[in-house]
Amino acid sequence: MEFLAETFRTALALILSLDGEVVTAVVTSISVALWSILFATLAGVPAGVAVGITEFPGKRLVITILNTLMALPTVVVGLAVYGIISRQGPLGELGLLFTPKAMIFGQTILAIPIVANFTLSTVKGADPRIIPTALTLGAGPFQSILQLTRELRFGIMAAVIAGFGRVIAEVGVAMMLGGNIRGYTRTMTTAIAMETGKGEFALGLALGIILMAVALLVNLFLNILQQR
Repeated sequence: MEFLAETFRTALALILSLDGEVVTAVVTSISVALWSILFATLAGVPAGVAVGITEFPGKRLVITILNTLMALPTVVVGLAVYGIISRQGPLGELGLLFTPKAMIFGQTILAIPIVANFTLSTVKGADPRIIPTALTLGAGPFQSILQLTRELRFGIMAAVIAGFGRVIAEVGVAMMLGGNIRGYTRTMTTAIAMETGKGEFALGLALGIILMAVALLVNLFLNILQQR
């Protein structure tokens, strides 16, 4: 018990003193997660809206695939992206492996199905009269879709936040594609895994506290949006 108390005190001291390694890992995690969710939003929101408002053969299959991809194993994504950006892969000449860009690439793939699925659910639960009413009032098809997204902005924002929550806590893709390089690609999750393995519980706990705080804030914001 005394060991845990001492570890907790040391972890708080690392946080309050703005330890350089802690700050670097936090900044890397948040920046990679923000870029990942930005690209996932640009791809996932239009995909979710498109599937939700259109009828086409195989729609049920597409929805089933999106639901399946939400549980996509991170190591599978990491393996696939690794093969693409490694030296022998089609994008090997770009030198992306073991860089933040590689982590963003992999985490974007993880977040897209989540954003698309939440957006699709929001569209399916919307008033079906929104688009017909907009068209009746003289709006074009594109303007009608924009009006729909405005009406559903809180649900779409919830989709984005859910995707962010997935990528900020990601460890498999970050480890495989980033390489856990100190001061460059080391994130909170990869640092926790490594420091715990080394027996540096205080640093791991400090990062764990910050990660839990970020997750708590994200979920609180998500709950507020869902209530609205």
